[in-house]
Amino acid sequence: MLIRYSTSDLYQIYTHTFRKIADVKYASAVLQWDQETYLPPSGAVFRGQQIATLNEIAHQLFTESKTGDLLTELQSRHDLTPLQRNNVSLSLTDYNKLKKISPEFVKQLSKSISAAFHSWIEARKQNDFSVFKPLLGVLITLKQQEAAMLGYTHHPYNALMDEHEKGATVVMVDKVFAEIQPLLQNLLSQSQSLPTPDDSFLNQHFPKNKQWEWSLFIARRLGFDFDAGRQDISEHPFSTNFNSNDVRITTRIDENDFGNMTWSTIHEVGHALYEQGLPAGEYGLPSGEYASLSIHESQSRLWENCVGRSEAFWTYFFPELKKYFPEQFASVSLTEFVNGINKVKPSLIRTEADELTYHFHVMIRYELEKHLISGDLSVNEIPVYWNDLYKKLLNVDVPDDKNGCLQDVHWSHGSFGYFPTYSLGSFYAAQFWQKAKQDVPMLEQQMANNGDTQGLLTWLRTNIHAHGRQLTSEELCVSVTGSGLNSHSFIEYFTRKMNCL
Repeated sequence: MLIRYSTSDLYQIYTHTFRKIADVKYASAVLQWDQETYLPPSGAVFRGQQIATLNEIAHQLFTESKTGDLLTELQSRHDLTPLQRNNVSLSLTDYNKLKKISPEFVKQLSKSISAAFHSWIEARKQNDFSVFKPLLGVLITLKQQEAAMLGYTHHPYNALMDEHEKGATVVMVDKVFAEIQPLLQNLLSQSQSLPTPDDSFLNQHFPKNKQWEWSLFIARRLGFDFDAGRQDISEHPFSTNFNSNDVRITTRIDENDFGNMTWSTIHEVGHALYEQGLPAGEYGLPSGEYASLSIHESQSRLWENCVGRSEAFWTYFFPELKKYFPEQFASVSLTEFVNGINKVKPSLIRTEADELTYHFHVMIRYELEKHLISGDLSVNEIPVYWNDLYKKLLNVDVPDDKNGCLQDVHWSHGSFGYFPTYSLGSFYAAQFWQKAKQDVPMLEQQMANNGDTQGLLTWLRTNIHAHGRQLTSEELCVSVTGSGLNSHSFIEYFTRKMNCL
């Protein structure tokens, strides 16, 4: 009987239980990281089986009746600290949700995801969506089933978005996008009426080894701790963590496109700095986890754009960049460089898009996923629907599948409902950036003078990272900035930047 335990002893049992679950989950995550970086092709089938088994075990441990009994008993205790009570409450919410999903379904989904990932890689090699289509269809069916098991109101996509951003609904996201889309279109029209910056210097030949050296230099200078992480190459840049002292990022390198690697690296470093800043002593507990994926994306987008495309940042780092690529940037001035990297132009690839048109890329994926999960759109219709939306929203013609509906890794991971967090995260980032500059008056000057971003990192660690998952996205935003999500902050931020270029 759990009632005979003191609250202190019971909480220790809870901590031990959830750290054991975390150990299994992160062991699976190590295998997934290896799958996307170093796994020999012939090992794919057994690797999928190994990952599925570990995910099934983690799910079984989490959803055991004794875990539920432990959480229920703890929640009834009145002598928990506020942090302990919040941890238990969040874990119980997670428990009740996961109980709706069977271990067998978890294993089936995991195996399907591993197979789909390798199918996606092959489809990109062949530049042929039909190679990926059968397994993508399987995943969509499984995600529809998952939504039904989890339960939802009004739209099945709500259940999947809630996995990435608690409380997110189609009604909420539709409203956010409906309000900001005309404002974005107005800014796009304004930017296109201005002289077009030259960014051709970004598409010279940049040797892979020198780009790699530059990426390591910039990651280290931004504060990424290589004693607690590493960087590797993958088909699609991503970040993952196994604890706050072991955080992995990847990038990709195109020898004829400098921007591809540089801003992917900065973006993933933003994610990694968040993970490295989470409380290590809270490993395995909600207080040691990130708040939400929107907040996670706010960190990556803040570093990638608010910092990584700012004049203050490059005032110091452009001369450093020239040491790595003296010939390529010999005749390029700082002003030309900053204007070039902030060029607004509708394009094909989301991860390489400018800050403004980026949100149209997200809207396209959001609309497509909504209709796929509701069953209003079939897998066969994806390429045509994708291409039509790119023409409608960005006036861009999609030349092939690799640059179209095969460009993102997310579907092969089963991550339906993730894409909206990119835009929500960008909007949060604009608010956090504005507040950070108010609280750290010399922030931009320090960057310009000596490349010092420690002031910003310290501010983020104190105001965002340290809270773990104790607050929702909205609660955290209110705590930090005094108000909830406000997409108009992004419009103000980008308008100021556009007027300064």
